[in-house]
Amino acid sequence: MTPSLSLVRDGKKFMWDGRTYETREDALRVGETYRTDSFEIQMVEEAGKFLVYSRRVVKEVAVTVQ
Repeated sequence: MTPSLSLVRDGKKFMWDGRTYETREDALRVGETYRTDSFEIQMVEEAGKFLVYSRRVVKEVAVTVQ
């Protein structure tokens, strides 16, 4: 199994965390830690393993004036 490093859903790009999880519960547990750190997550089942993809939620944009 060679998972894709990125995933696009609803026009948003998610990046794989690089790990495979044996159970859905393990993947959900890790996904929840990402959510508490202000990430959006997507979980994918591939070849009987679970993958977690995440993306940082933008809360504010810093603008610099030159």
